[in-house]
Amino acid sequence: MVHLEMLETPAELVQGFITADMMFELGMMHASGREVPVDLITAHKWFNIAAMKGHGEAAQLRREVAAEMQDAEIGQAQRAARDWLKAHPAQVVHQPMVLRAAA
Repeated sequence: MVHLEMLETPAELVQGFITADMMFELGMMHASGREVPVDLITAHKWFNIAAMKGHGEAAQLRREVAAEMQDAEIGQAQRAARDWLKAHPAQVVHQPMVLRAAA
């Protein structure tokens, strides 16, 4: 399991690459309060980054979280995502998008 400390502290980031699945899991943790306090701004940030990196479910969950947030909070989450991406450009592994045909 990915722990927040591994991704928030630059000194602890140097050990490897971060996948969109890891970011999605962080979003789930913060949205649900699993192992960390509920924080919709941080959840939105991680879902936003995961969606940008190709995670299939992250955009939908980002929308669901955003529906519970004020506009100012969404803006804060978007700035946090941009800041994180600028600070960690080489550590994110892009995942291929998986497209499924409708039945």
